Amino acid sequence: MKDKVKFGTDNTIVHTETAVLVAVVPKEQSDEQTTEYLDELEFLAETDGVKTLKRFTQRLAHPDNKSYVGKGKLEEIKAYVEEKGIDLILIDDEISPSQQRNIEEVLKKRVLDRSMLILDIFAQRARTVQAKTQVELAQLQYMLPRLKGMWTHLERQRGGTGTRGGSGEKEIETDRRVAEKKITALKEDLKKIDKQNITRRKSRADMTRVALVGYTNVGKSTLMNLLAKENVFAENKLFATLDTTVRKVTFNAVPFLLSDTVGFIRKLPHHLVESFKSTLDEAIEADILLHVVDISHPAFVDQMNVVNEILKELKCDTKPVIVIFNKMDLYEQNQFDEYLPADVKKNMLTELKESWMARTHDNCIFVSAIQNRNTAELRELLFQKVKKLYLQRYPYKAGYWQDYTEQLNEE
Repeated sequence: MKDKVKFGTDNTIVHTETAVLVAVVPKEQSDEQTTEYLDELEFLAETDGVKTLKRFTQRLAHPDNKSYVGKGKLEEIKAYVEEKGIDLILIDDEISPSQQRNIEEVLKKRVLDRSMLILDIFAQRARTVQAKTQVELAQLQYMLPRLKGMWTHLERQRGGTGTRGGSGEKEIETDRRVAEKKITALKEDLKKIDKQNITRRKSRADMTRVALVGYTNVGKSTLMNLLAKENVFAENKLFATLDTTVRKVTFNAVPFLLSDTVGFIRKLPHHLVESFKSTLDEAIEADILLHVVDISHPAFVDQMNVVNEILKELKCDTKPVIVIFNKMDLYEQNQFDEYLPADVKKNMLTELKESWMARTHDNCIFVSAIQNRNTAELRELLFQKVKKLYLQRYPYKAGYWQDYTEQLNEE
């Protein structure tokens, strides 16, 4: 999307694109889940610079094959869109090209599904050549079956020498071939970038590797800054960074590589998962995964499940994992009021921690990265895990490391 925000001569904002959210709700889905999912879609819209004015939901066994929602609901949406002058319709699912065309024909407005919205955000956030190439590939793969509905200039005819269909060939057919050729070229570019990355990783193959993974906007970059003492870009928006950041970190003379990865999300477009698998190689090849969780989010368990499913798809779900429950400050703020007795609060926190310690076999920790709370304990837990792997690979350095640690303790 472009021109979401327009500026006047005095540099003040004149117009921001407005949108309505539309979702088909399965009968087994609770109202709470529906609210959470649409909250996330609204956050995606906000990240993309779009203001949401209203939500429309309809309970159906499955989306309508022609128009996603029923005719009556579509007319209801049309009346509101016309009354309020809405710019954009956002669908909380990936819809077919025919569904998109049918909805746009009735509403006379642009329609974006969840996948296209995420792709648009990724396109804005990409900074490196690799990320830009991956996003462009995913966009083309998504748009290829939708060329007829999305490109308004395709009604023109193109003829002439060298066109496969001869004189009068529709431009859409030419553009389809151009897109397919571009997809092939982008895939070749990614293969070259992957080879360079493989060479780079081989040069550090002997290093213990730790990767931060998790749902988007859970605080991975903030934790990266704390653990690596680096100024990595962090922002309270979805997909604040797409590019993998790798830093060498040393705890008590034990070095390891720490990497940040792109955040996962519910209904992550398949093309993005495929395109970004090379970026996720840092997670695939890691020795230890740090699964960061925003425990203050009401659906944090669902978010954990999404991450675990993607890790399973990447075949790295059997790796050692430390679950980092982040944003404890917000969790306490949301769960406890000022009148709650201190002992009750303490008991509730103890119960929460003991429950998850049991479920993760003691491989979890509760922190607040923004407040630097309990991060020393996180460092110690991570250090013990890394040290164990380090000494397995370099047993001859055990004496040196022990002498160094004793010297630190004496100081």
